[in-house]
Amino acid sequence: MTTSAFGTFQVKLIPQPADAEAPGVGRMSIDKQFHGGLEATSKGQMLTAVTSVQGSAGYVAIEQVTGTLHGRSGAFALQHSGTMTRGAPQLTITVVPDSGTGELAGLAGAMSIAVTNGEHWYDFEYTLGGAGL
Repeated sequence: MTTSAFGTFQVKLIPQPADAEAPGVGRMSIDKQFHGGLEATSKGQMLTAVTSVQGSAGYVAIEQVTGTLHGRSGAFALQHSGTMTRGAPQLTITVVPDSGTGELAGLAGAMSIAVTNGEHWYDFEYTLGGAGL
């Protein structure tokens, strides 16, 4: 059975030193605080690629989330893959298979995010079952 958790989050992105041999590639650390159905913190890394075309770019990221999901405690990893094509966004955020620990073992799902009036929102559709999902 699929369950939904939603709420807000704050994110801090910190640029990391650039590689002179890859001028279009950037790296940032991620630090998040989630509130709502997911009460957690996360730490991660993001790689970005920008192009010479206004509004076109891409990013990938991995973040480790630790806290509670509807009262169940544990940790899990999220994998991001996003592109922007001349201003049109496409984003996929999924739970890394078998990354759930503690009461979140067997977690699977996907998260979407939105920014409304400067506030970040998440909607996390997930299932929680035993090993072998």
